[in-house]
Amino acid sequence: MKNNKKGDFVTAKPHAKLTTGEVIRMLRELKDWTQAELAERCGISATNISLLENDKVDIGKKRVEQLAKAFNVHPAIIMFPEYEGKEIQKAA
Repeated sequence: MKNNKKGDFVTAKPHAKLTTGEVIRMLRELKDWTQAELAERCGISATNISLLENDKVDIGKKRVEQLAKAFNVHPAIIMFPEYEGKEIQKAA
């Protein structure tokens, strides 16, 4: 453990910013679902789930609504993760 002198405090790092894909993966893993299980629940193919989780495609309104319904969360949690971080934890 490093000894710091009084007043030698290190500034805390800001919260990590999540991408929409990272939020989808996080929500899916919190539910303990595979990509195939999520695909069945939301009507988006497992291939597209993978592309979304890896931020390879834009999500679009329809997909956000499908995923939000499957996860039982408000679509803003998926679309705007930087504003809804605390809500993601409640969704588990």
